[in-house]
Amino acid sequence: MAENTSSEIKKAVLVVSFGTTHMDTLEKTIEPMEEDVRKAYPEYEVRRAFTSGIIRKILNKRDGIATESPEEALAHLKEDGYREVEILPFIIMPGKEYDGILRTFYRFLDDKTFDSLKIGRPLLYSHEDFENLIGILKENCPAKSEEEACVLMGHGSYHPGNACFSQLQSMTEKEGITNIHIGTVEGYPELSDVINKLKGKGYKKLHLMPLMLVAGDHAKNDMAGDDEDSWNSALKSEGYETEVHLVGLGENEKIRSLFVERMKEGVKPRHHHH
Repeated sequence: MAENTSSEIKKAVLVVSFGTTHMDTLEKTIEPMEEDVRKAYPEYEVRRAFTSGIIRKILNKRDGIATESPEEALAHLKEDGYREVEILPFIIMPGKEYDGILRTFYRFLDDKTFDSLKIGRPLLYSHEDFENLIGILKENCPAKSEEEACVLMGHGSYHPGNACFSQLQSMTEKEGITNIHIGTVEGYPELSDVINKLKGKGYKKLHLMPLMLVAGDHAKNDMAGDDEDSWNSALKSEGYETEVHLVGLGENEKIRSLFVERMKEGVKPRHHHH
């Protein structure tokens, strides 16, 4: 029997993110990410999975859009005869989200579901990842004078991976960048830490930007919202002029290319030896 040539082996990339119910940001972040992968790897089928069950439910009920969980998407790829699969985790940090994706990954790996199953890393993982992001943040920071600064809002969590926000801040300062200040919604540093840090620096105007790949609920409400506990309102009440930039990092082609580049490295999972 003739051996299968590699061109006959069905290959797929699964782009996994938390997901969003905001179609405007989906079209500017997740869809371009999938497109970039298609362009770089035309021989791969590109599919989507959302980790958030709540978001999948809302999309289904409100828009009649069916999206799959990572488990469902992988099972579906198996059914469709795909044999080489790579998971691209379109997320910022190695936190709860990534842990969940890894658990699914190892389950399918241990079951030998595919001939080859690989997983990439989140945006922030290695020292070099931080340096790459800092370069892009610096380029992207609209603060043009000493009287302006950028305040970046990360999601944050109680997961140890949350330490990446402090690492990002300290590395930014080490690079001599003093006008980028990082806070999180649900972890450390929080908004009050950022406000304390801004004091006495002589800033008049602050640019608020999400430190998230997708500018969804948190960016629109917690950061930019009009209610008094939003970051925008809180910073205004501290006497700063604010400008809100509702742009997810995933809209930036350079950020997306970091994810595509990693696929070329064919990231091997850690602590798994075959």
